[in-house]
Amino acid sequence: MDAFIDRLNPDMYVVTAAAGGERAGCLVGFASQCSLKPVRFVVWLSELNHTFRVARDAEVLAVHLLTREQHGLAELFGGRTGDETDKLEGVRLREAYGGAPVLEDAPAWFVGRILTRVGGGDHIGFVLDPVEWGGRKPPKETEEPLLRLSDALTIDPGHPVD
Repeated sequence: MDAFIDRLNPDMYVVTAAAGGERAGCLVGFASQCSLKPVRFVVWLSELNHTFRVARDAEVLAVHLLTREQHGLAELFGGRTGDETDKLEGVRLREAYGGAPVLEDAPAWFVGRILTRVGGGDHIGFVLDPVEWGGRKPPKETEEPLLRLSDALTIDPGHPVD
């Protein structure tokens, strides 16, 4: 599978959740639109991380795109664990639909109602029904390249894979 997987360079996302008085967020590389009509999106969260534990009790999740210039924000959400720090403290955010924390500096985001959860190995897929979204259009003359896996390879994960 390495010959296939090593060629992938997916967009990276920050997923945030709030439930039971807790909030969390993490950097996610496994996510995709999974239906056209109706639009559905799935994000895969590791069962080992704090965001998963908050998300399993949440009704909604917020999904954010980042630009390459936001590597520091990606490091915050990918290189630290919510078990030890509130990653959302000090980050510009607002509360959106269902109490979802939305990163104000994200170029594009949406909040999705969790329709179902599905197992997939060491990650659980959260299938989302988009209910609120926003963002800014980049100026045409200066496209904002999105943060991709290759841009995030230098980030040491806040949680081990195993």
